[in-house]
Amino acid sequence: MSTDTRPATGPTTEAQTSRLPVGTLVAGCFAVLLAQIALAMPATLNGLFQEDLHPVGSQLTWISDAFLLPVTVLELTFGVLGDLFGRKRLLVGGGALLVLGEALAAAGNGIHMLWVGQAIAGLGAAALFPTSLAVIAAGTHTARDRARTIAIWAACLSGGGIVAPVLGGVTGNYGSWRWAFIVVTGLAVVSTLLSQFLAQNSSAPAGRSLDIMGQITIGIGLFALLYAVIQGPSDGWTAPPVIIAYVVAAVFIALFVVAELRSDSPLLRLDLFTNRAFAVASFVAVVGMFSYLGTAYATSIRLGPIQHQSPLRGSFAFVLLNVWTFLLLPVIARLLERVSPRWVLGGGLALMAAGDFLAAAMPVHDTALTSLILPIGLVGAGFAFTVSSITATAVNTVPVHYAGMASASTSLLRDFGFTLGPAIIGAIALSRAANEFSAKLATSNLSGDVKGAAAAVLKEGGPLAVNSVPPTSPPGQASSLAFEALGNGYAVGYIVCGVAAVVCCLLSVVALRGDSDKEATAGVSADNR
Repeated sequence: MSTDTRPATGPTTEAQTSRLPVGTLVAGCFAVLLAQIALAMPATLNGLFQEDLHPVGSQLTWISDAFLLPVTVLELTFGVLGDLFGRKRLLVGGGALLVLGEALAAAGNGIHMLWVGQAIAGLGAAALFPTSLAVIAAGTHTARDRARTIAIWAACLSGGGIVAPVLGGVTGNYGSWRWAFIVVTGLAVVSTLLSQFLAQNSSAPAGRSLDIMGQITIGIGLFALLYAVIQGPSDGWTAPPVIIAYVVAAVFIALFVVAELRSDSPLLRLDLFTNRAFAVASFVAVVGMFSYLGTAYATSIRLGPIQHQSPLRGSFAFVLLNVWTFLLLPVIARLLERVSPRWVLGGGLALMAAGDFLAAAMPVHDTALTSLILPIGLVGAGFAFTVSSITATAVNTVPVHYAGMASASTSLLRDFGFTLGPAIIGAIALSRAANEFSAKLATSNLSGDVKGAAAAVLKEGGPLAVNSVPPTSPPGQASSLAFEALGNGYAVGYIVCGVAAVVCCLLSVVALRGDSDKEATAGVSADNR
């Protein structure tokens, strides 16, 4: 999520005060807490979605990415809209969109309505993530106050990642997945009211403008790319819709590049990528965050639709993944003051890789929560170091006067990596599991009727559907084969995430050597002057 902390560059619409109003701080922090809860909570409910809604093929993956896609594509644009038209309006509007989206998801009677609700809620979160920080930063007028309030905002962001799995686990375990969305709807109502009655409005329109063509082209390009990646395993990689989606993605991403090169106020400053070190840091931001959320998604599928563990038990893994960001915040802040961010980043990615490789070795029959502590704990701790240092690493590769642009660009790329995680890992794991299941089914001793029934379920809903049918039914007699195939498929997913983290670790430590440190030193020298 966006962590661009650039101060306002133009006059605010209201008179500046000497201190940040408490109401503005409360409204901004509650808004980012809400947005993070809404983003993270559905991952704990994938098992219930599979049991109740019976998604087929890649439909389960779209539940996560329907929310993530608008956050990735529109987050920076909403930041500009807040600067132009007032941040309070964006806080209130974003909260209202979350109320609508979460309510639709709770009331939905099928997977398609859940997608619609998630997409609308994602629009609201895309407004809240940047605006909640901007409205707080705009109300502070000293570096010390700004640092303190941003630390509070970051703690609320991390707190949302901890509250979300607990909320999803408790409501899903003792009620239903619908109750989880109902609770978030209530929290969104509270956030909207807090923003309306407590937040102080501010704006900074000077020098800000919308990059409409850039927004349209990148939106279409990323949606087409995700569609092709997610639908490939179920529709077939050579199916006409998938091929068309890849072509559309290539065309519109190329048009996005052209639009950005011509824009006076581009969504993404492409000239920054002429700096080799920044280009490397940007690659690490995308692939490193892909590794983390791919791990989180693989874990949610392993515990839910594969092992059929309760949401409450599943929430344990997500607390492990998220709690370290909150607990290690003071330690990481001190490290970033004393050593080059690339070392903190490289160390975090190494921990993530180690956790992923250990997770890949876990037998799919092992349902003990204690088995998750070491692998998932390592990934969570590694992510804490990585996400806290990735922006600092990227910013250190460019001259000081480009720091704000580098921070905003890194936020966009980081969120793009988050969006790719579920899409790519789901595609790899399901494709591998479907192939393995088909091969084992063909050579098994099961009767022809059972093989035919299981093959029909596989064709219609994929290996997750076979794993979820009643064991006493004809296709259910092949569920043990699907169970093993899915375990192996998602183990490959963990390995892919681990390899991605290793590559990023090496790039961070080796390819950024000298450039990052030199720029960091230059930045410190400039600050001292």
